[in-house]
This record gives sequence, structure tokens and C-alpha cells, in this order.
Amino acid sequence: MRVGILAISLGAVLAGCGSVGAGVGVGIPVGPFSVGVGLGSGGLSAGVGTGVGPLGVGVGVNQRGQVLGSAGVGASTGVGGANVGVGVGTSTVLHDPRNVRAEPAQSAPPAVITPAEPGQIQWHDASGQPVPACKAEGRC
Repeated sequence: MRVGILAISLGAVLAGCGSVGAGVGVGIPVGPFSVGVGLGSGGLSAGVGTGVGPLGVGVGVNQRGQVLGSAGVGASTGVGGANVGVGVGTSTVLHDPRNVRAEPAQSAPPAVITPAEPGQIQWHDASGQPVPACKAEGRC
């Protein structure tokens, strides 16, 4: 049953987020999970899935490097030495390497205070340019 559920989950992963598609997958049971590979309208995918009864969930990676999470419902039956399943599911992109957010701009370093002459303070802005004391103290 798990092999069929994995095929259903991989089919959902292969279908992509918010689209209709078809896929076929092959999985190998490993403990309570199934590890598999599939091919569908979104291309080649590899993933891991698990299921209880007719429900299945899975996480997969497609050939574009997107990580997708999926959930599906379906049924499978034994044909020869393999399970063949059919079902419906949905998936969502959990991580897309092409859609990485830009790093926030770094703030300018604080003004530097260096002595100009004994007893006086020389102010500098973030780029190192001298600033008059009255401007730095808000008196100009």
C-alpha cells in the first residue's frame, strides 16, 4: 500500500502547485516511509512519502531544485509483484532556489569621532567625510 501512496504523493508533487498534471512514480518501502522517483508533467522528481489508509503525504525535489510538499488521497492494488495506485492530491512549493529573497541592505556604520585638536572633537559621517560639530550636534 505504501508504494501506491508514494506514487500518489509523487504524482501530486510532480503536478506542481496550482496546476493539473499527471505523473507516475516508483517507490521502495523503507520502514514506515517510501523512497521513490517519479516522472510527470513537471519533469523528474525524487521524494519520500508515507501513508495511512488512503491518505498520503510526501516531500520531493524536482529537477529545477524546488522542494515541494504534497498530500493526496487514493487507492492502490497489487498487480504482479508491484502496487499500482491512482489518486488525487495537491502540492505546494516549500523552497524555490530561484526565488531567494535579497539580503537586507546593511545600515551605514555610525559616525566616527576622532580628535582634531587637543580639546576638540572632529566628527565624521559614515563615508569618513568630516562634519562640522554644529551639524553633528544639531546646532547649525
